[in-house]
Amino acid sequence: MVDRPGASDGTAADPVVGRWPEEADAAAPRRDWRDTLRNASDLALVGILAAIGSLGVVTAGGAVATASAAVHDWIETDSWPGLRPTLHRFARALLPGAVATLALLAVTALLGVNLLALHRGVVPGGAPLVVLTVVLAVVGAGLAGLTLVEVGRRGGRDWLAATRAAALTAGAHPGLLLATAGVAALVAVLGVMILPAVIPILGGYALLALHAVVRRTERRHSAKAN
Repeated sequence: MVDRPGASDGTAADPVVGRWPEEADAAAPRRDWRDTLRNASDLALVGILAAIGSLGVVTAGGAVATASAAVHDWIETDSWPGLRPTLHRFARALLPGAVATLALLAVTALLGVNLLALHRGVVPGGAPLVVLTVVLAVVGAGLAGLTLVEVGRRGGRDWLAATRAAALTAGAHPGLLLATAGVAALVAVLGVMILPAVIPILGGYALLALHAVVRRTERRHSAKAN
């Protein structure tokens, strides 16, 4: 990943590249296509590196948490973390990320088996339980997205605290839960539609979308409160 100006020499970074529109200085020069291309390539690289880090399956949680932390840093500081701190984050995130990955796989398998059993009529319940299972899957997807954002805000660590914070946020803002679930669903649909070799690129954009949805919702509610 490419460090932005000011990431290593201590000088102020360009306030425009990587910032949200409402945070940009009105007097600052407007972004051109090169900035957009650089941002897009950086996010694609984040997704590719996260996919490589997830090849061990149980390493997926640590890889995605590290990627989320990198996206959070880019949003906040307009620069990507360096190689050494990123590797250090990844190493610290491996064990807790493995636990989170196994928990997610267990829940996903449970929901999948439940849907399959209901569809085949192996267990009673019919359509009402199918709908309930789908609702639980949507809630789980939204909560997982919120948790990824919270983990990124914590430097890729502390999944338990991130999960608690995500649950509190979801309870306070149910619409945000649906929005993050929608991001997950959109990524899943795009993953089915595009070539398998291109799927890893989606990772960085998916993380940015999750952070953007949460950030804008928080800003909107904060503005209403004031």
